[in-house]
Amino acid sequence: MTVAAIPELFAERRERVRAFMDEHVYPNEQALIREDDAAERLIEELRQEAKAAGLWAPHLPPEAGGSGNGFLEYAYLNEEIGRSFIAQLIFGCQAPDAGNGEILHLYGTDEQKERFLRPLVEGATRSFFGMTEPEVAGSDPTLLRGRAVRDGDEWVVNAHKWFSSGADGAGFGVVMVVTDPDAAPHERASMILVPTDTPGYELVRRIPVMGHEGRGWGTHCETRFTDVRVPVENTLGPVGAGFKIAQKRLGPGRIHHVMRWLGQMQRAFEMLCRYSLERKAFGGTLSEKQTVQNWIADSAAEIQACRLMTLQAAHRLDEGDEARVEVSLIKFYAARVLHDVIDRALQVHGGLGMTDDTPLAVMYRMARGARIYDGADEVHKMVVARRILRDFEDGGVWRFT
Repeated sequence: MTVAAIPELFAERRERVRAFMDEHVYPNEQALIREDDAAERLIEELRQEAKAAGLWAPHLPPEAGGSGNGFLEYAYLNEEIGRSFIAQLIFGCQAPDAGNGEILHLYGTDEQKERFLRPLVEGATRSFFGMTEPEVAGSDPTLLRGRAVRDGDEWVVNAHKWFSSGADGAGFGVVMVVTDPDAAPHERASMILVPTDTPGYELVRRIPVMGHEGRGWGTHCETRFTDVRVPVENTLGPVGAGFKIAQKRLGPGRIHHVMRWLGQMQRAFEMLCRYSLERKAFGGTLSEKQTVQNWIADSAAEIQACRLMTLQAAHRLDEGDEARVEVSLIKFYAARVLHDVIDRALQVHGGLGMTDDTPLAVMYRMARGARIYDGADEVHKMVVARRILRDFEDGGVWRFT
């Protein structure tokens, strides 16, 4: 089946998501992003509406408690969901819970799925992913210093993490720590499930990011684990498989980000075009200015390139391919396009674009982080180049198919 043939299969569900966004999300967007008690109550009401509509957790298959049908369908749905960054929470597919849910589904024991996955998917709890540490480069997980030492039937965890996104109010964390420092670099670490009510766990602070601290699911937190004891049964997957599981988690997580960015790009592009047609200056509308026309043309080409690259990567993931090159390609390319399209839209809006009277200012602030989280652009470019060159070193070529 070709990527071009897919839209007809998913059109009906995508239309339902679009109708839900029009009815429930956009009219409430300003209230939802206030991050106060009223916003939390409204979010919970809309989450129930999404469940009733059969649109809950579209990133997971039905056997895991979701409503999804693979990466390709999810890409099309995210062209709608991604248009508002708050919408992922309404549909139960927010990061980092989405990635944690996937690895719990893939690697969790029956008991772990009952204790951690089921309430996570149902929206009864939230989670965080604890990997990055302030003392070492986050782009190289082989440098992690956090340790877990086995003591009988328990792990004793000592670690200092930051950018533990969503840790504020989370019920548990999936924490990557070194369990065998003498093993090969990619076999030293393990994933351990740590409930946040365990003695020794501390949420140190919510880290302000570009002037925004936030609360709840949208936070980026510093966390500390001091002699935290959890049962060995809380090991997610085999001991020493932390790096492998991280790659399984971060690969889909990266394409999930890009899928949402498609919606952000398209919304910013529409705002760019509409405002340029109505705003007049220097004897005509902004749409008549050559610079603005160039921005529109460049944005249209770049967005469509991102779409097709993302759909191809999603198709390959659905076929069982890791699609490492394709995912890394779209991660760094889409991050740049996301920033540039929003930047152009904001520039056309002038002073209005700098205010919170439109979503552009928030979109712009969040877009800058896209080039860093889940792997800096430079790391993904290195991955792409090395894998392509490896094909040539083996006497072959890398095919653009």
